[in-house]
Amino acid sequence: MDLHIEARQGKIYPMKTENKKYEPSLASLNTHQIPGWYDDAKFGIFIHWGLFAIPGFASSYGSIGEVFAQKYDTAVALTPYTEWYENAIKVPESDSAKHHAEVYGNAPYEDFRAPFLKGLEQWDPKAWARLFKQAGAKYVVLVTKHHDGYSLWPTEVPHPKKRGWHTTRDIVGELGDAVRAEGLEYGLYYSGGIDWSFNTEPLRTLGDFTGSTPGGAYPAYAVAQVKELIDRYKPAVLWNDISWPTPLSGLMKTVAYYYNTVPEGVTNDRWMPVSWKTKLLRFKFIRRRFDKKVKEIMQSRGPQKGIIPPEPPHYDFRTPEYTTFPDVQKRKWEATRGMSHSFGYNRRDKDEDYLPVDEIVRGFVDAVSKNGNLLLNVGPRGEDAQIPGEQVSRLLGFGAWLEKNGEAIYGTRPHTHAEGKTADGHDVRYTRKGETLYAIVLDAPTSGEITILDLAPEDGASVALLGHGNVAWRRAGNGIAISLPPSLAPSPAISFSITPFRA
Repeated sequence: MDLHIEARQGKIYPMKTENKKYEPSLASLNTHQIPGWYDDAKFGIFIHWGLFAIPGFASSYGSIGEVFAQKYDTAVALTPYTEWYENAIKVPESDSAKHHAEVYGNAPYEDFRAPFLKGLEQWDPKAWARLFKQAGAKYVVLVTKHHDGYSLWPTEVPHPKKRGWHTTRDIVGELGDAVRAEGLEYGLYYSGGIDWSFNTEPLRTLGDFTGSTPGGAYPAYAVAQVKELIDRYKPAVLWNDISWPTPLSGLMKTVAYYYNTVPEGVTNDRWMPVSWKTKLLRFKFIRRRFDKKVKEIMQSRGPQKGIIPPEPPHYDFRTPEYTTFPDVQKRKWEATRGMSHSFGYNRRDKDEDYLPVDEIVRGFVDAVSKNGNLLLNVGPRGEDAQIPGEQVSRLLGFGAWLEKNGEAIYGTRPHTHAEGKTADGHDVRYTRKGETLYAIVLDAPTSGEITILDLAPEDGASVALLGHGNVAWRRAGNGIAISLPPSLAPSPAISFSITPFRA
């Protein structure tokens, strides 16, 4: 292991790099292992923030999966994602286009830049980082460039079509310094497959969307920007979205460069390289045939809440979006979702539109028991650079639960199976750490005795209720009956540790 010096934000940091050299081949890249920090972390914060946070508007027809199943012909313009606003206002029949005409007249999307930059005057990245740590997060992933192509750092890569289409304030760098000062890992999202500052065509269907990856000067631009992000910020997570605009050979060079620069970094599963098949979707008649087939499939299977992206040739972890996996996965994965139907800030969201803390906790526990992490999104406002109170309250509630139950979460690995039941029908999820088994009971009772079925600790095992201490237990048929302390406070889930547990 050798040392080199990294300059970042005017400061000097000693950096460690592994001697291992990754080559731009699948054989070499596939030897990359998930680093321990990522497997241990379990919980990260996603941040969707940009010019789209000024209008903060999207259609409200349900989840993105429901929209594609029910309104396929214009689904891309009708998604609940406010971060897709620029495209939506190009489709005249969309709710966003009507809203934009009523509120902003004929103003171009570019006009949102001035109020967004004005709002930055109130931004305090250190306050954000403190909040994320208090929520129990171990890493943060910031959107550096979304589909509108607007970069949140002072990039030195010239934009061939929109000069100066970036912030002058280094949002990426400032947040990274604040997050790392709190002891959290820092990752970066980049929209590699879609960029509306290059391809301005209105998109309505999945065929339009999939076939809209820009060609021409864009692939070289995207590669140069991602390399700049790697060199300048050394992200612990490199989270690409949709697809990648180069062929496989170019993709492998980019990923190898990243691993050689950040050996403890991880990449997600949205790096599908461009191919002759995807290039065919640039032709309208091919897209129509594609859309006909996909529409039939989506309508036949009924509304789906979320999306699971296709597997690319190489990745470190999977990223189901607004959905989950039903059982323990051999490969690491990360559930990604917003607190409401949108990632970006939606000013129409009321408190009841956000998931309650109890549901966030239960979904999180389920994911961790099945070898997953949770990347939970915050969507800050654009006009004042603040995280809405409804989101803050949920982060704090989630953090309070983790403070008491984190032992059953952080640093754990899946048990032989994820799911169990109590005698009275409550769901149980299992995690392990060495010879300790954790049984997390979802929506548990607050008094009396609870019996977990099909669970057989060793004689003399110690059972503790996290946040309380040791509790009495006895065998009950094929399970164990555990005594609960009197007047246990209501909780979305309670966690028991059982030590030793060698089965």
